[in-house]
Amino acid sequence: MQQPKIFIASADPAARQNLKYLLVREGYLIAGEAPDGSQALRMIRTLQPDLVILDNELQGTTPLEVARIVEEDGVAPIIFLASSWHRNLLAHTHEFPFFAYLIKPVQENTLLPAIEAALANYQKICRLQQEILKLKETLAARKIIERAKGILMDTMGLTEAEAYRRMQRQSMDRCVPMKNIAEAIIVAHELQSGSSKGKKVD
Repeated sequence: MQQPKIFIASADPAARQNLKYLLVREGYLIAGEAPDGSQALRMIRTLQPDLVILDNELQGTTPLEVARIVEEDGVAPIIFLASSWHRNLLAHTHEFPFFAYLIKPVQENTLLPAIEAALANYQKICRLQQEILKLKETLAARKIIERAKGILMDTMGLTEAEAYRRMQRQSMDRCVPMKNIAEAIIVAHELQSGSSKGKKVD
């Protein structure tokens, strides 16, 4: 199994070097590093790391803006580093996808558990998001099928069960999802309805 790739964004060369030393010693891969926010964003989007370590003392694009864009892009979880604990700063970080908030200088006994927890929790969140997306797609498909079923019942005098079985047979015969059959029924009905409305009455 490939080790996680970690990106380091910090304006402090010594801090970056210390982090790289700790990470490499534990078998992590360094995806890349950057001293300022703009460069960090470009490299993160290109390299697609598994985790980003983001220093609050970052030049150029602010760390919070970097975090916001990384979240929108759905790239990786973020561990946030700060020189000291500030309630105001902590309040701001609640709005962003930080999986850990660590105080510098970072110690091995706090960094490594934070990394493992961030990676594990991010994977859980990704799985949940995929499940939610599937549920939404299933619900949308069900609504389309129900609408098409109603059209068949109204136009062909079928019962609900008969309309469903008709779509089901079409789906099996054509080897396409029932949602596609339902969409075709809806489109055909709308075209016919539009054509009927457009006819002139003598």
